[in-house]
Amino acid sequence: MTAADSAADPAADPAASVLHTRACELFGVKYPIVQTGMGYVSDPALTAATANAGGLGILSAGLLSYEELVTAIETIQAKTDNPFGVNIRADQPDVERRIDLLISTGVKVASFALAPRQDLIAKCKDAGLVVVPSIGARRHAEKVAAWGVDAVIVQGGEGGGHTGGVPTSLLLPQVVDAVDIPVIGAGGFFDGRGLVAALSYGAAGIAMGTRFLLTTDSPVAQAVKEVYLSKTVNDTVLTTEVDGVPQRVLRAGTIDRLLRTSGPGRLLRAARNGVAFQKISGTRWSDIIREGLAMKKSRDLTWSQVVMAANAPMLYRAALLEGRPDIGVMATGQVVGLIDDLPSCRELIDRIMAEAEDVLRRLGA
Repeated sequence: MTAADSAADPAADPAASVLHTRACELFGVKYPIVQTGMGYVSDPALTAATANAGGLGILSAGLLSYEELVTAIETIQAKTDNPFGVNIRADQPDVERRIDLLISTGVKVASFALAPRQDLIAKCKDAGLVVVPSIGARRHAEKVAAWGVDAVIVQGGEGGGHTGGVPTSLLLPQVVDAVDIPVIGAGGFFDGRGLVAALSYGAAGIAMGTRFLLTTDSPVAQAVKEVYLSKTVNDTVLTTEVDGVPQRVLRAGTIDRLLRTSGPGRLLRAARNGVAFQKISGTRWSDIIREGLAMKKSRDLTWSQVVMAANAPMLYRAALLEGRPDIGVMATGQVVGLIDDLPSCRELIDRIMAEAEDVLRRLGA
């Protein structure tokens, strides 16, 4: 029996029983490891590969049209019989229709990048969906817990993409002490030592974005992956210049030019990118305007920040889909500086579980 096999058999190894957490039971998965929903990265192939490896894969649907979401779910279900999640934006005009789709197709988990409205939570739970929003502050966790969510993903400041300023080592125990639902730690995790550390804080598992981006199952171009692998923990920047709200990205590609561009220049660039994204996505202008209004209200943004948000889809698409790290933007956690290989999802998850068992045995001895 391998270390990974014993992790699936709590009776065979006391360490394995520790690693079989409430998150495993809640999500219906073998291991307490979540692959987060990342735009242009968490596609059907990566999501299914994570699910088949025993973790919870989450499809990113924020940039997908409704029709593309239908196809993506069908593709995942053709590749795996294991549970998976779909990450949707609570501020999308058709969010209720998307939730209905998750319900009708038997998706296990509804993941939200922003805290969903209380009525959306109720709609999901009434239909049997497991509701898991991502949060970055204790007060947000307390609010959604009171509204009835099943678990929360808590991302500390070292995490990639939209993030806050409190590090995981402080935010995670703070949230664990504040709510009685399973808490999944995110931000800075990449190996079995991190999984054990998260469990020691009281978390029920870990969620990883950058680590799953840097796998052979990730759709990101090899040239872009090589850029990620070349970076250190000091090669990221937390900036509002991409879409108006704090976001951690690599110091590479177009981000340095964005940081040097004047205010009017940034807005002009954003407007041009918004037009380009509308042409590529086919999204109606009325829906884009409606989303902008909802974003302004839900995130308390200024009008200039709303316009700036038009930057993000095109800049990420350029780097991640088109393989142009020189002109795009690449979200990343600081953990990028500790990653030096490209395993498959199965190899990664098996390795993390084996490392975690070794750590637990060492501590026990």
